[in-house]
Amino acid sequence: MGWSTREIADLAGTTVNTVRHYHQIGLLEQPDRMSNGYKQYQVRHLVRLLRIRRLRDLGVPLDQIDQVAVDGDSSAEALRAIDSDLRVSIERLQRARAEIQAILHGSSLTDVPPGFEDVGAQMSEADRSLVLIYSQLYNEEAMSDLRDMQEAEGELSADLDALAPDADESVRQELAERYAPTIAKALKDYSWLSDPKGHVTKSAEVTRDTVVEAIQALYNPAQRDVIARASIIANGLLLGADPPAEGEGPTP
Repeated sequence: MGWSTREIADLAGTTVNTVRHYHQIGLLEQPDRMSNGYKQYQVRHLVRLLRIRRLRDLGVPLDQIDQVAVDGDSSAEALRAIDSDLRVSIERLQRARAEIQAILHGSSLTDVPPGFEDVGAQMSEADRSLVLIYSQLYNEEAMSDLRDMQEAEGELSADLDALAPDADESVRQELAERYAPTIAKALKDYSWLSDPKGHVTKSAEVTRDTVVEAIQALYNPAQRDVIARASIIANGLLLGADPPAEGEGPTP
């Protein structure tokens, strides 16, 4: 007695296409054929299918099925590696659920990277977009520092966001001078800002070009001018120089 492909798939709780796929990738041996050309599966095929399904239910990838010895002699090392991968996946899913719950309760936003949920509300849309881009350029340590810097900016971020593209010279200078100490402190506390090597996930050139392109697209001319002025003043503060007088900052 034997079973057809459809019958053994039904017995194993799977599909005909899955059985055929297992044949294609070498996980399941081909059965003998009857005189009429139809496949005739035996008990050994059913047992093999059930063992494969058991391991798939445990999260074992198809390409690692043979490593854990479907036919009985399991590899402890392979299983430990799979268990480690599952732990990471579970932790990721738990974090995702926690973030979704925070969003549903109105205490978080969907357009900020992990770790920025509690400061997202005080960030402008441009800032949130920028940190999303940063999350693809910098490692976890750098992103943690950037989150702390964002929190330290406080109302300065809102003032910069509200700056009109045609803001007066005096308004730009005043905001730049208020912004500069925050930048200076960040440069002092986080030395990697001046030399990000070791904190980037892409090449230095790609990181630089992407950041420049993002700032050009996300901030208006007055905002970019204030950022440039504040950076110059901040470097002067670190060197012990007096800040430039009104009108001496960089022009747009």
